Amino acid sequence: MLRGFPIFRLRQRSLARGILLSLGAFAASLLLAGFPRIEDIHGSCWQILPLATAVWGMVETARCLRRKWSLYHAGVLVLLYSDLMILAAIVALLVLT
Repeated sequence: MLRGFPIFRLRQRSLARGILLSLGAFAASLLLAGFPRIEDIHGSCWQILPLATAVWGMVETARCLRRKWSLYHAGVLVLLYSDLMILAAIVALLVLT
């Protein structure tokens, strides 16, 4: 039943998989840093796992780029920039002590 969804087929390109990986890694990084309580934000060595997951999500998003320019290509570039901002935020949370 789950084989029908392209998000579960790792050999195929999936834009949704890249987005979900990046957003999930960002949410996990915020929770590991203690985000709901702003006065308790701290760095954690466990944030390396969300960082690796965000990099995987960025690679999955980059796999969806096409060679010919189109609006789809522009949308994927915007998503790559958002993935880059997510990576920068995770690194900033990782460095905080």
